[in-house]
Amino acid sequence: MKTPEKPTRERIVEAASKLFYGEGIRAVSVDAVAEKAGLTKRTLYYHFQSKDELIAAYLDGRDQPNLQLFQRWFRDADGEVYDKVRAIFANLATAARQPKWKGCGFLRTAAELADMPGHPAVKAGIAHKQRVEAWLRKEFFEAGAADAKSLARQVVLLLDGGFAVVLLNRDPSYMESAGDAATTLVRAALPMR
Repeated sequence: MKTPEKPTRERIVEAASKLFYGEGIRAVSVDAVAEKAGLTKRTLYYHFQSKDELIAAYLDGRDQPNLQLFQRWFRDADGEVYDKVRAIFANLATAARQPKWKGCGFLRTAAELADMPGHPAVKAGIAHKQRVEAWLRKEFFEAGAADAKSLARQVVLLLDGGFAVVLLNRDPSYMESAGDAATTLVRAALPMR
């Protein structure tokens, strides 16, 4: 039995995602995305009015899967909340050891669009980072942290700093070091048991 073909819009976003993540948004043309999706440029523009709209769709498509992956790593880790936070960093370090790893797609896109703060993709990146922070804040609040808001912000800074330094140095141990720092912060912020 033949597998049904994916909807055209989904095929376009999937092709764009692979290319944008692998090569960067400015390096990839709309022609290249259309070719990878097996479509004409005209068909692509029927579904997306501009490359900017396609870039935003690429990041929107990464939002929930990335957040859910963090949540799964956290949930599946044994131990206290700080052990679960460390697991996120440990899993990111493992991912960074893969040859195709290119860092955080949200941060890389924001860097490429640094001169365009109102760009839809930058807004998508901001929204994603805010969702990660809100989720951590909720977890820390439920664990009894006195200032869950500040703690979540500090852990997000360590995550994003880890992404940046690992990408620069190509050394995943920096993500593990960021995880050590996050563990220390979270442990200190929680009530003694």
